[in-house]
Amino acid sequence: MLSKYILLLMIVPPLNLVIAILVGWLLLRTRPRLGRWIIGCALLLLLLLGIPAVAETLLAALETDLPTAPPIDKPPAAIIVLGGDIDRTQEGADVGQLTLDRLRTAAVLYRRTQLPVLVSGGVVIPGEPSVGEVMATSLQRDFQVPVRWVEPRSKDTWENAQDSAAMLKPEGITSAYVVTSAWHERRSLMAFSHTSLTVTPAPTPLDSWPRFIAIDFVPRNGNWAKSYYALHEWIGCVWYAIR
Repeated sequence: MLSKYILLLMIVPPLNLVIAILVGWLLLRTRPRLGRWIIGCALLLLLLLGIPAVAETLLAALETDLPTAPPIDKPPAAIIVLGGDIDRTQEGADVGQLTLDRLRTAAVLYRRTQLPVLVSGGVVIPGEPSVGEVMATSLQRDFQVPVRWVEPRSKDTWENAQDSAAMLKPEGITSAYVVTSAWHERRSLMAFSHTSLTVTPAPTPLDSWPRFIAIDFVPRNGNWAKSYYALHEWIGCVWYAIR
């Protein structure tokens, strides 16, 4: 799973643009025109992805038209929470900010529905607990929400869907809420569409569209991460559509 994350960092901007700049710099002596062209294009794209208006538009576009109303004929009978990041602390592994946001949303949904909860996420770092196990601990410790099922093997969103559906099938559950980051819901729904489960998105709070005022066009720290998440999701949606 760790090797897959490293590969994604190499493929999805902005890190690959930094690598392109280094390649262009190395080419300056032997092929200066090509080197300057590569550096210029990479710098321009890197600049664009750091602009709030660009990053926020990429994210918000992922979150439009999510079907958040559950089907009347198949009301959800469980809550599935998809794992995100984990942090390493002196006390051991704990949930990262993305995962914490998802758990907070799941806790609110649990208090409203009292439906049983399944958490899904495999091992990111060998020797560490799975994301699912860390999530279960946090939900019970921090939110007093019981966890019925822990799915600890999935390595990506596709396996989240397949393994969660397989775990719920013997329980006779055919419909569930899926809790994840709002920008991750679209790809999650595509993954679950290849299972026997009918799912209803229960996203974290939606990202706002940019206001397109002057400050929204000034590159700021944090927007490269937003652009990375958004581009990763758009690429994933295309891949799920053709696989």
